[in-house]
Amino acid sequence: MKNHLPMITLSLLTLGLFSSAAQAHFPLMSCWFESDKVACETSYSDGSKAVDYNVNMYDYDDNLIAKVNTDKRSIAEFTKPEADFYLVFDSGHESPVEVDVVEIKEK
Repeated sequence: MKNHLPMITLSLLTLGLFSSAAQAHFPLMSCWFESDKVACETSYSDGSKAVDYNVNMYDYDDNLIAKVNTDKRSIAEFTKPEADFYLVFDSGHESPVEVDVVEIKEK
């Protein structure tokens, strides 16, 4: 009788590789207005917070207006500019998250 252990081991290892890829998490960002401020909370789809990451604010000509790091609550706060803007959270993996000013509401 043949020993099928190497084939079973290889199958289990392959399955393990694919299951970890399926559990990958992606970045999320939710923004709102608070009087003269814009606040954004960053996180990941697995529920973890994104602490000490850059959130960048750009005008519609793609000029950087402001750059803020998220705090220990995973929140970045900006002074609300007069011009239209959009915000970008790039966690360094997966796709960056962009939130346009027209998507932001008062909290």
